[in-house]
Amino acid sequence: MKSGEIMTGSRIVIETLIEQGVTDVFGYPGGQIINVYDELYKASDRINHILTAHEQGASHAADGYSRVTGKVGVVIATSGPGATNLVTGIATAMLDSIPMVAITGNVATSLIGRDSFQEINITGVTMPITKHNYFVTDVTELADTIREAFKIAKSGRPGPVLIDIPKDVQMAECEFVPGDIVEPFPTDEVADCDIDRAVELINSASRPYIYIGGGAAGAGLTKDIMALAEKIDGYIGCSFMGLSAMPNSYARFLGMQGMHGQYASSMANKDADLIIGLGVRFSDRATGNTAKYAKRAKIIQIDADLAEIGKNVAVDVGLVGDITSCFKKIVEKCKVQSHPQWQKTVEDFKAEGKRIIEAAEREAGDKITPRKIFDVINSLKDKDTVIATDVGQHQMWTAQCVNFERSRRFASSGGLGTMGYGLGAAIGAQIGSGDKTVLITGDGSFGMNLNELATAVTYNTPVVIVLMNNGVLGMVRQWQTLFFGQRYSNTVLDRKTDFVKLSEAFGASAERVSTIDDFRHAFERGMKADGPYLIDVPIDMDEFVLPMLPPGGSIEDIITTKKQEEK
Repeated sequence: MKSGEIMTGSRIVIETLIEQGVTDVFGYPGGQIINVYDELYKASDRINHILTAHEQGASHAADGYSRVTGKVGVVIATSGPGATNLVTGIATAMLDSIPMVAITGNVATSLIGRDSFQEINITGVTMPITKHNYFVTDVTELADTIREAFKIAKSGRPGPVLIDIPKDVQMAECEFVPGDIVEPFPTDEVADCDIDRAVELINSASRPYIYIGGGAAGAGLTKDIMALAEKIDGYIGCSFMGLSAMPNSYARFLGMQGMHGQYASSMANKDADLIIGLGVRFSDRATGNTAKYAKRAKIIQIDADLAEIGKNVAVDVGLVGDITSCFKKIVEKCKVQSHPQWQKTVEDFKAEGKRIIEAAEREAGDKITPRKIFDVINSLKDKDTVIATDVGQHQMWTAQCVNFERSRRFASSGGLGTMGYGLGAAIGAQIGSGDKTVLITGDGSFGMNLNELATAVTYNTPVVIVLMNNGVLGMVRQWQTLFFGQRYSNTVLDRKTDFVKLSEAFGASAERVSTIDDFRHAFERGMKADGPYLIDVPIDMDEFVLPMLPPGGSIEDIITTKKQEEK
């Protein structure tokens, strides 16, 4: 391709994507994006398109792809319902700070505002759920608009950007001059005096707790976080979005804290006299009642987004800027410390957490329990296996039980809590990583977007689907049991769906198990399979995710057993 070649807008879209290092895109064609799809066809030797069953599945696939690769995920859709079908996926990416570029077609500019067939103001619809969006009216601005979209998507706190391109702009011609892969906007460095204030608090603490979130995971700070924990004799907990940023085998890592967090992590957070929040927003699910949160602790918050500093909890030191360089300076400046009493306290918490789990498993006897299922998964997966989930009880059991040893091995909807996210995300994550992917789902969530089984079969995507089938909307039922007098309003699904036959009708291998030994053998077969493999696992409808902080409660109100709450 020669510099300065005359091209149509649709070809400029594809050439600019390729220029920006995009190798895979997800989407669904339609009349107002057909010109772009024609150029995708011509460039199929340079860019791979994955045709999903539905645009929502495509948006989740682009999201899952981004989570495991760290690249900007790309999704393409037509106007009208094609564009609006992306909304849930865009919002999912926005709330979890996932870099994504969504490209939509629209009717010609002369037809805008005339209620033309499949016309929709998608930039207006998505304005609250994107970092930025564009309505392109001039083909000469198209390439630079796409480049700027990529720059915004991956700068600072990442997120989704939408580009809406009318049909006539796709057909118009102009000169295309190739460019370079755009780099993120430069991030301000945190002032040394502010870093020194944080270091002073760390050096004076006797019970330090490092609390990491999605920002820490995205920054690749695993080794630095471990170095700080060793240096200050501290412990590490994480938000849901921080999962997989730390190896579970690391002794100082206590796991997820919060509403359904690990007992030791939540208790250590409560008893700490210093909390170092790194790339985390202190959301309500993690803190519980903010009026009672960490009253004995000083709080340091380090984030790329000024809007997050002190938004949910008051902080003593807020550091805004490049969290990578800032954190490395903190590690370097902190003095070596030893806190034997803190070590003993945390080890006691860990022992109590283990005792709670063991007691619950003894009470369960021989029946299949979520923890037994995850014991099998942990024993048969390797460090490269990607874990994706839908949303519900199974998601929280995954957060509690899966052993992650590599970063970017987890894809799940945290902030928006999107049921139906999992299968599309698992497909995108597998394509992005090239590694075996396991989807943990429930019958409620899986039913929302199970049409993406068609996509998994078409592309022979090696995804093992572990469907934890309890016949109810388990998380809502748990709340109804605990807080709504066992009034089970519309949470008993009572559906007759045979997920094994359904999967086979799609062309996927599937089986149903009735014992944990059956599950082990089935999971072994699934991990060896070349394509999608579904395992239907029955679990008790009254199985609870515990520990649990009640809504509006604090760590003092923690529920650790079903019997405790019944009293």
